Amino acid sequence: MVYLGGMAIAAFFDLDKTILAKSSSFVFAKPFYKEGLIGRTDVLRSAYAQFMFLTSGADHDQMESMRKYISELVTGWEVAKVQAIVSETLDSIVDPLVFQEAVDLIAMHKELGHVVIVISTSGTDVVEPIAARLGADIAIGTQVEIVDGKYTGEITFYAYGAGKAEAIHMLAQEHGFNLSECFAYSDSYTDVPMLRAVGNPSAVNPDSELRELAKENNWPILDFEKPVSMRAKAEQRRAVAAGAGVAIGAVALGITWYAKRRSSLRA
Repeated sequence: MVYLGGMAIAAFFDLDKTILAKSSSFVFAKPFYKEGLIGRTDVLRSAYAQFMFLTSGADHDQMESMRKYISELVTGWEVAKVQAIVSETLDSIVDPLVFQEAVDLIAMHKELGHVVIVISTSGTDVVEPIAARLGADIAIGTQVEIVDGKYTGEITFYAYGAGKAEAIHMLAQEHGFNLSECFAYSDSYTDVPMLRAVGNPSAVNPDSELRELAKENNWPILDFEKPVSMRAKAEQRRAVAAGAGVAIGAVALGITWYAKRRSSLRA
């Protein structure tokens, strides 16, 4: 069995409304439009989806609708172009949206020697660079099939609902995590399988259904309020710089996980 640095406790973080104040997928609508990947209608639809996401959260039907929409939208996109756009605009778009409390929480887990894992429904080419900026050890997102450098639109892994729990259990088996001692943080009721997969779940900025469930189960409820720049303090800048050194490892581990999952499905 492979262990990540000999550590057996992990902290699993959802991304949108848990670490970031907005949807990580839709904040890139404007640069994607500017570079010709999407049209004006898609920008407007993204703005509406962002509004719905922030005001009411997303239920199962909305997430399935979003899956279909994203699948159709990205078909034919050049992967290298998407990665370049995300890389070039990441700091200006994402940096001001990070919750200070989330940065502090990640830092606390790192200091305790825990493996920090970001697991989000957003695509891997968005999740991985954000996770690297935050100093995460592993990043898992929705995976779209790539053929000849382009997305085919076929989603090979949807990091949503039970899919997140599947990823957590596979990572635990691979790295020897003791899930009863692990932590998980999310804002959405749709992430209940992820939260139930660990011994220490917390609801962060929870939607109404998750807030009620957290109260019923005596789970901690964390309300993060003010998004700030990750570079607001010198200490945070150093943390981000250190995290940049994890970037290749986080991406490589993500790729390894997807490959192992595909192999297990074929077995």
